[in-house]
Amino acid sequence: MGQKAHPIGNRLGIIKGWDSNWFGGNHYADKLVEDEKIRKYLSARINKGGVSKVVIERTLKRITVTIHTARPGIVIGKGGAEVDKIKEELKKLTKKEVQINIFEIKRPELDAQLVAEGIAKQLEARISFRRAMKTTIASTMRMGAEGIKVMTSGRLGGAEMARSEQYKEGRIPLHTFRADIDYALSEALTTYGKIGVKVWICKGEVYGKRDLSPNIGGTSSASGKGGRPEGATAGFGGRDGGRGGNERGGDRRGGGNDRNKGGNNRGGGNRPGGPGGPGGSRPGGGNRPGGPGKR
Repeated sequence: MGQKAHPIGNRLGIIKGWDSNWFGGNHYADKLVEDEKIRKYLSARINKGGVSKVVIERTLKRITVTIHTARPGIVIGKGGAEVDKIKEELKKLTKKEVQINIFEIKRPELDAQLVAEGIAKQLEARISFRRAMKTTIASTMRMGAEGIKVMTSGRLGGAEMARSEQYKEGRIPLHTFRADIDYALSEALTTYGKIGVKVWICKGEVYGKRDLSPNIGGTSSASGKGGRPEGATAGFGGRDGGRGGNERGGDRRGGGNDRNKGGNNRGGGNRPGGPGGPGGSRPGGGNRPGGPGKR
């Protein structure tokens, strides 16, 4: 048998933290099962919300659930209505007080779970597996990853016999503990069977002691009631979104001016023309006299 360690489990306590943060005591098994129920429920409940991971923390009477998502707008809903619903449903499921925080993932191309799910969705939509893998690798490398490896296994392209194919770019040092490697597995439910998708993304190396608290790297969080995140994020069409629009508009307008400038440059300057002919009567051309009589 192959002795392959899970890239995240291998780095726990060194550069990676845990997704469940609590002390078990005598009821460790019950809490573990409850965590699994919460994660299963949330992945089914917000399957289009771009959920990367669910971090669960516990105090004596309260469970704090932090949802890391690429689309906070979908998870929160209009005026926080969706989060309130989810909160009530989790209360019924766990019979405990629940608080929900939402963290936005700024660069989903560098999150292995979201990348794997993206490829799985493309495979379900009958896109060629090679094309799906190669375009994903290109977009992740463009976002500044040090390396990425993608592997798909199953009846690829509807073949009679299952097989595995993988593509990689850059470096993925699996034995280097300080290499920050994000790993995820997703499954595409196609008409001819399941196709597994595995993704490894190397984001560089971590030097020095890293803070292993579970929500490290998060950007904006919503309140327990499910309000807007602090400093309204682009996902909510807040100030950032507006500014982004203005910046883009500015760039486009700038491009227009450049083009106009180019037009003026092309306008012909004071270049002397050839001998005058019928072409001389032609309008335009700046200060350029008419072209040669016969062409």
